[in-house]
Amino acid sequence: MYSPNQNSLLASLPLKDLAIFDEHLKLVNLPLGQTLFTPSNESRFAYFPVNCLVSLYHLLESGKSSETASVGNDGLVGISLFTGGNSMQSSAVVVIPGYAFQLDSVNFKKAYVNSPAFNRMLMLYIQALMTQASFTAVCNRHHTIQHHFCRWILQSLDRVPLSEITITQELIANIIGVRREGISEVASVLQRKGIILYRRGHIKVVNRAGLENHVCECYNAQKKELKRLQIAFQ
Repeated sequence: MYSPNQNSLLASLPLKDLAIFDEHLKLVNLPLGQTLFTPSNESRFAYFPVNCLVSLYHLLESGKSSETASVGNDGLVGISLFTGGNSMQSSAVVVIPGYAFQLDSVNFKKAYVNSPAFNRMLMLYIQALMTQASFTAVCNRHHTIQHHFCRWILQSLDRVPLSEITITQELIANIIGVRREGISEVASVLQRKGIILYRRGHIKVVNRAGLENHVCECYNAQKKELKRLQIAFQ
């Protein structure tokens, strides 16, 4: 059975603050490819992932796309409910299926009005998302496809309690914003080195230290900053 404590944001709240909206949290199954919101559509719910991963990405008129951030059990989807904008210019799509706790907009807004702890948590999480988006932008501009691939796999494993990721090369390519052939080449190289096992639609990391040796500085710098923000809230 899943618990709100399996999402780090909900787990960080004092019980009296969580009690403000705990009875309104609804456990929902989020299948692969489900769209939680699209640009300009007003958000009706916030989602606190437990064991799924949601990609926040932009789709261009050309049909090309690129992820700016991802959300797993470290965060929430739907910050526009807090910022007051009511919608975002990105889409939110489930790329690793699983479960999340859903909270309707009315009770979400009630929580941040009545709970200073919830309010502060959201402010720090927005900074965490900005940090992730900043490093993603820098990484996409200056580092290789192999760096992007390794960073994305490591970040995903940090946010989803799995040892194996079910995802296609084409989907990873769309998330990162590169050609599928580039992802296929990188996956083959890492598999030959004994770092990952790849079969159609499944990636298993068998040598995490090896994968970390192939990632760029962006991964560790971002991870260090996110840990600092988590400690700041405690």
